[in-house]
Amino acid sequence: MTKIAERKVDKHATAKHVLKRPPGEGRTGGEILVACLEALGVETIFGLCGHGVIGFMDALHGSKLNLISFRHEQFAAHAADGYFRVTHKPGVVMTHLGPGMTNAITGVVNAALDSTAMVVISGDIPSQHFGRDAHQEIKMHGDATQFEMYKPFVKRAWKVQSVEALPSIIARAFTVATSGRPGPVLIDVPMDMFSRRSDVKIPAFTPAKVNVTRQRGDSEAIARAADLLASAKAPAIYAGGGVTLSEASAELTAVAEYLGIPVCTSLMGKGSINENNPLALGMTGFWGTKISNTAVREADVILAVGTKFAEADCSSWMPEYTFNIPPTRLIHIDIDPEEIGKNYPTEVAIVGDAKSVLEDLLAAVAARQPKRDWKDQPRTADLVGQKLAWWEALRNVPGLDNTPIHPGRILAEVRAALPDDGIVVTDVGWNKNGLAQQFPIVKPQTHFPPGGFATMGFGPAAVIGAKVGAPDKVVMTLIGDGAMSSVTGVLATAREQNTKAIWLVMNNYAFGTIYGLQQHSYHRDIGTLFVDKRTGESCGPNFAEVAKGFGVASRRVEKPEDLRPALQEAIAHDGPFLLDVVMDKTIAVPTDGYWDILDIYQY
Repeated sequence: MTKIAERKVDKHATAKHVLKRPPGEGRTGGEILVACLEALGVETIFGLCGHGVIGFMDALHGSKLNLISFRHEQFAAHAADGYFRVTHKPGVVMTHLGPGMTNAITGVVNAALDSTAMVVISGDIPSQHFGRDAHQEIKMHGDATQFEMYKPFVKRAWKVQSVEALPSIIARAFTVATSGRPGPVLIDVPMDMFSRRSDVKIPAFTPAKVNVTRQRGDSEAIARAADLLASAKAPAIYAGGGVTLSEASAELTAVAEYLGIPVCTSLMGKGSINENNPLALGMTGFWGTKISNTAVREADVILAVGTKFAEADCSSWMPEYTFNIPPTRLIHIDIDPEEIGKNYPTEVAIVGDAKSVLEDLLAAVAARQPKRDWKDQPRTADLVGQKLAWWEALRNVPGLDNTPIHPGRILAEVRAALPDDGIVVTDVGWNKNGLAQQFPIVKPQTHFPPGGFATMGFGPAAVIGAKVGAPDKVVMTLIGDGAMSSVTGVLATAREQNTKAIWLVMNNYAFGTIYGLQQHSYHRDIGTLFVDKRTGESCGPNFAEVAKGFGVASRRVEKPEDLRPALQEAIAHDGPFLLDVVMDKTIAVPTDGYWDILDIYQY
């Protein structure tokens, strides 16, 4: 329940031109909006105040809704994103007009590219002042057009024209956000609509969540896919984020184990199969494993589920590194028909929900052949053996006991300390790319990276939303020092909410990934290292001390043997905890695939 502190009103700021209404003339637009959100099962709003949404905020008083306030709208959007990934309920964002909306854009685009259901509710200038350069109005190409800036990346944008329209718009917004391929939507509300009154009735809503209804695939296409898989000599499964969105991990695993087929994943698909399962070979692409890239490149048939074949996962679509389609024959299942055939020609296309289609596909396969044991298939057994040997080699990489701390040692210690159902939120750099490669995820919906937009600064805020959605789980974000420097304001919210989450900063005094690319191609370090111009020595915040300034418990870790006790302390602490871990900047994430920017730099 949101509580609003009582305060004395400045007599010079009191309203002097109020429209007189008879008593009992319905609810305000803000109250109608709150009632609709409650009926939809919304419990939390992530946002930031502004004069354009005070009418909405006032209606929260005494409601069942909890407003979590951030210091920047981008943080609020990332937190709502993290909340959705845990709960599969749409995250709700409240933002002020003008700069509030523009500040939120990065977080909303990140949500769009990662298929996160999100409802953004923004204030706007009073409707009677459109086109007059009202305070913070945006109208470069037309009056009353602020909402149009979101059109390129939301599924739908609405401008509220009347208080009476609010229930209908809200119902449609939640339906659009959660149906088909999930994504963000925008409801733009002129501030007077929060204060105007109406006796409009609140309809009976169904609580919003993805996967309420499931689209089954075409039966003939499923039959063709079953025939193709049954006759394949070297098949592979490629799982994307759509498997996790559909909550189809059990069905994916059942198909793989019935046919004895190895499973490779995209970044967003990581965790869609228990990565301790022998058939789970890991991520493909530039930062993927050699075993996974080999498995899909040499496959005669690939069953791809819920993936858009993004560049990093596909080695810039260069056939000699990851996918070689054709001659590989592709079966592609996706809820979004626009993804099928976009990057690779598809022999069998199945538009539908991953969980439903995999259920039907397993039945079709089982009707055609008996179960196959992967151990009896030489190719699959060899790939599994290569995977086990690779993991053993990782445990014996030179330098794991060195100082500054080897990034691989950090990942190994975190994995050992984190429960199987613990949630890890990543950001960009080693914490995303290295973790995706070298950190086994054993439960679905426990690995949340910024995928399509690869937003630096995603993790520190998203972890707050993830913890709100999973209060009983251990929740941690791994981030670089570049990212943490840009979003330290999230710690203020974490302290206010006493968010029992962990921020682990992999501190190498650099924008590490870009430093590595620049060094490789140009042998320079312009703008990528954090150094004192006077001495040339590394410099940067002591994040443990920064956290203490926010009232957040913290510890700085400089020796590898101190990692495990520090992690245990952080997990046991009843509140937010930050670990500032000094990491070796000279060690890059190993790469087996390719990224054609290395060629583009040489044009």
